[in-house]
Amino acid sequence: MTTWVETPREGRDRGPTGILRAWVAVVVRPRQFFRDGVAPGDQAPGLVFAIAVALVYQGLGFAFAPATIPAIEGGPLVSALVALLVVALFVAPALLHLTAAIQTALLIPLLSRRAGVSETVQVIAYAAAPCAFASLPIPGVRALCAAYGAVLLVVGISEVHQTTVPKAALAAAVPAGVVFGYAFGGFRAVSELAAALALV
Repeated sequence: MTTWVETPREGRDRGPTGILRAWVAVVVRPRQFFRDGVAPGDQAPGLVFAIAVALVYQGLGFAFAPATIPAIEGGPLVSALVALLVVALFVAPALLHLTAAIQTALLIPLLSRRAGVSETVQVIAYAAAPCAFASLPIPGVRALCAAYGAVLLVVGISEVHQTTVPKAALAAAVPAGVVFGYAFGGFRAVSELAAALALV
């Protein structure tokens, strides 16, 4: 989980440039990215990518809503840095692997032949790409980020596990709800958007 097994063509190089290339590739050309950029037994790039997305998401959240920074000794800056460290070391990896376990369990009854758990981890990690901006204080943008993340998850499951889109959507419904609906606030954003539209 801590080494790059190989370097596929689609932007999994080390460092910020590799993460940025992967982000652009998965957002713009998801099918090609999931086909070329997901390798068996190669979770490290996906894990690093997921942590980077989570850090941008949480960092923007703190920037736009400083009141959400947990209060610890040392002031708001130290509190924010500690909170981001917790996200990077514990929250993001734990949520990623828990969701991958749920996704794998849901794939078992649907597919007799499927890719491995490490590929599923990578698909979920890269599908989270749009949610780097899901903490912006605009309900429509947040809802769109979460919805596109869910779409990327379905596309990734379909491509990597070589199944149809309807089967992938069925298998990904619960994990998408966990990651994009709750963790990245998609359900809340949709609710806020609906309430705002009702007032128009």
